[in-house]
Parts: sequence; C-alpha cells; structure tokens
Amino acid sequence: MWNEENNSLTKEFSFKDFKSALSFVNKVGELAELVNHHPDIELSWGKVKVSLTTHSEKKVTNKDRDLAKQIDLIK
Repeated sequence: MWNEENNSLTKEFSFKDFKSALSFVNKVGELAELVNHHPDIELSWGKVKVSLTTHSEKKVTNKDRDLAKQIDLIK
C-alpha cells in the first residue's frame, strides 16, 4: 500500500536478495524514463523504497498516482 505524507507517495518493497531488489529498481527506472516522471529510489539488501511527487507542483498529483499503479504491476 502506498502512503501519502509530506507531499509524496511512498512505498517499501521487499525482495529475497539484493539482486532481485536491483532488478526491480532497473525496471522502475525504465518505466520512469518511458513516462518521463522520475521517482526517488532507495535501494538496500532485499528492500527498495520508492517516493513519488510532482516537484513542479510541490505535491502529489495524478501523475504520481498513475506511476504508482504502474510500479505495482512490475514483477
């Protein structure tokens, strides 16, 4: 579930190891480039935290919500 706070949507994803987490980050990066909307991403062993905000609006917009839905579909 995505949490909305401090003008951003955030979600933490768990993985079995670093390699799986890194693969997910790369897929999120490809998606971000495709839609030209770039999240903040924190990567650690077995864990990825994604934060979305529309910087130009200084708040969460539909662009962020749409990207969050697309990120949830990544396997």
